[in-house]
Parts: sequence; structure tokens; C-alpha cells
Amino acid sequence: MKQRSRLRWLSLLAALMLVVAACGDDADPTTTQGTAAPTTAAPGTTAAPGTTAAPDTTAAPDTTAAPAGPIKIGMLVDQTSTFTPWGVNVRDGMRMAVKELNDAGGVDGRMLELVEQDSENDADIGVDRFERLVEDGVVAVGGPISSGVGAPVAAVAEQMEVPLFLIKSGTDAALTADSRYTFRTCLPAAPMVAGPVLQYAQAQGLTNVGVIVADYAWGQAVKSAVENTFAGSGIDIGEIQVAPVPPTTDFTPFVRAMADAGAQMIVATGHPPGGSAIVTLSADLAGNVPVSGSWSPPNAIVGNLQELAIDRYSDFGCADYFSDAYQDLARRYLAFSDNQFMSDDAVAAYAIVNMVAEAVGAVGDDPTAVAEYMHANSFEMPGHAYTLRWTEWGELAEATPVFTIISEGPAPDGVNEAGDWWFELLVQADPLEPYAP
Repeated sequence: MKQRSRLRWLSLLAALMLVVAACGDDADPTTTQGTAAPTTAAPGTTAAPGTTAAPDTTAAPDTTAAPAGPIKIGMLVDQTSTFTPWGVNVRDGMRMAVKELNDAGGVDGRMLELVEQDSENDADIGVDRFERLVEDGVVAVGGPISSGVGAPVAAVAEQMEVPLFLIKSGTDAALTADSRYTFRTCLPAAPMVAGPVLQYAQAQGLTNVGVIVADYAWGQAVKSAVENTFAGSGIDIGEIQVAPVPPTTDFTPFVRAMADAGAQMIVATGHPPGGSAIVTLSADLAGNVPVSGSWSPPNAIVGNLQELAIDRYSDFGCADYFSDAYQDLARRYLAFSDNQFMSDDAVAAYAIVNMVAEAVGAVGDDPTAVAEYMHANSFEMPGHAYTLRWTEWGELAEATPVFTIISEGPAPDGVNEAGDWWFELLVQADPLEPYAP
């Protein structure tokens, strides 16, 4: 009887021990049933003999930086209105530069991304689209053509402290003495553009020059520039004709007035939209006199004028069409773009992307640092007619634009799909004195 009670008690004790062991398994998931739990040494100590140190399961801090996102560069240019012929060249010049840089590995492994906005040649829309680009995180913006867009956008760029690269916004109002984030790249300030015209007129011995400008910011700025530059030169400029902007403009009375005054050359630099119509009318009303254009894409003008352009249409530009560097760049551009000719707008646009990429590689993608890098350095860009360097306020410091006239050609192989016409160099301007606002 006692023996049976003892056995029953031992069975109960064994069962109780199994229950306790089972409860212990539930409470400590680091142990495995049927094996001894290892003893873990405290940090900085050695495990006691006969025990096994558990591997340290605490994850080390991740010191690998997260991959940086793309370098965003903004494009703001007219793609659907008056200055679309300029705008499509700007667009494709920037796109081509981005592709080439990305194909070469980007900037320190980071890819570039072009963020595009259409200014629609409207000041308010241009400002709104610039602000959108900044909100999207761009490091810089390039492209404005129209002075009516460039000036108000430049004011906002200064407020937001984001670099803005103007291509053809030549109004003097785009820069102030305090500008630090706005940079001209192709067309210098309007007060500077009359100098090459006077230089050419004097070299040709001209005594009478007619001038026609558009009734908006750029035209009025060119008017003042011509009046100031030609004063005391001995060359008569007569009454400067101020004409409205197309499409409703009839240029006949304006061109007739210059012809009747005996103009030996017509300066239409201040009227970009009217270039083709002015050249056509001048052939009938003024005879075989050269007409200077307004830094326009030459293929657009020649396409409209055909034979009337040969030996008559002259224009300025920031591209050195005669250099091997330009011609190599143009061949790549024509293989890349649907455009038939690489204008200086595309050359400047290509340069903007490459300069910004260089700056980001040197100082990072902070817009203020990029602007400071621009001011501290000068740039030799392929196909560009002069070194890109700036004054403290962002004016071109050593611009030497080329002045050419359309010739019969032939064009160098592979650089002009718009025809066989080419250029004759009239003069490359002496370094222009930077305009100080």
C-alpha cells in the first residue's frame, strides 16, 4: 500500500516537472526543446569554459548612404507660340546633352533628368512654370528666349535663389546690379548688340542705316542701344521705325520709309518675329541691301525666304559655325534631333546642361553652390563662339558674337539638312563691354 502510494506520488511529481518544463519553453523562444540553451557572454567578456557564446544578433548600423536621386535640370522655353522655332532647338540641345552625359555614366553615378515646361511666351505663365520647376527640385533652369518672359522670370529666380540661364532674353531689365542667380549665355544685353552692327557698317563705309524694332521690351531696348551706339559715328540712322508684332502687322509702310530715306542696310535686329517679312519687302522696296536679323534660327528664315536670303540676310549668333567643334556637335545633333539645323540656341542649350553638370560634380546640387561655381569659373563649350564667363551680376564678360550672311554654300558635309546654303563670315565682333545695370 505504501509502495503504491509512493509510486503514485513519484508519477505525479514527474508529470508536474514536465508541465513546468513545457511552460518554460513557451516563455523563452530562444531555446529549443531537447537541447541546452547556450550561455551568452556579456559584451566585452569571454564565455565561461564549457559554454557556447551565442552569435551577436544585434544588427550593425547601416552606414551605406541611400542612393541619391537624379540631378534635375529645368527647361523653360516657348514651345507653342511665337518663339517656337527657337524653343525646339533649345529643347533638343538640352535633351541631347542629358543623354550624352547619362550614357557616359552621369555625374558621379547619378543620372540627369530634364524637367520641361512651356512658357507659352507669356510672362505670368512663365513665372508660374518656373515656380513649378523649383518645386520639383531642379538645381537650375535654362532656356528663356523672349525678353517679355525672361525679365519677370529672372526676378523670381533671384528671389528663389535658383540659377537661371537666359539664351535669347536680351532686355537690359533681366539683370540688376544685385543679380546673382541669372546668367546670359548666348545673346548679350540689348545695349551691347548695336556695337557689332556699327563695327560692320563702318568697315563697309556705310553712311545711312535704317532701323526697325518691335513694340515690346526687346525692340525698345534695341532702339535705345542703336541710338546711343551710333551717336557721333557719322552714320545716319534717321527715324527708327517701331512696328507692332505679327501676325497682323503690315510692314510695308515701315520698310518703305527706310527705303525712301536711302538706307544702305536695314537693321531688323530689334524685330525677331518680322524678320522674313522685312527681308522680302526690302527686296522690292529698298533693293539689294543687307538686312540684319535678330539672332534667329537661320534655317527658319532661309526656309521662308529661299533665294531671297542668299547674299542678303545677315545675322548674329553665339555659335562658331566654321569651327570643327561646332560641325562635330552639329552632326551628332542632327542624328539625335528631328530638326534640320543646329542653331546657336541649341549650342547654348547644350552648354547649359554641361556647365550645370560640371558644377554639380564639383560642389553638389545645392542651387546656391551651383551659382557660386558659375561666377568663380569660365567655360569653353564646344561650338560656342566665345568663352562663357560672367560679371558679378551675370552679364557676359567677354562676348564676341559672329556676324554672318547667308551664302550659296555648299555647307560642310552632314551639318545642314535644311539645304546646301551656308554662311560667309562678315565680322566677329571685338569683345563687347559688359552692360552694367
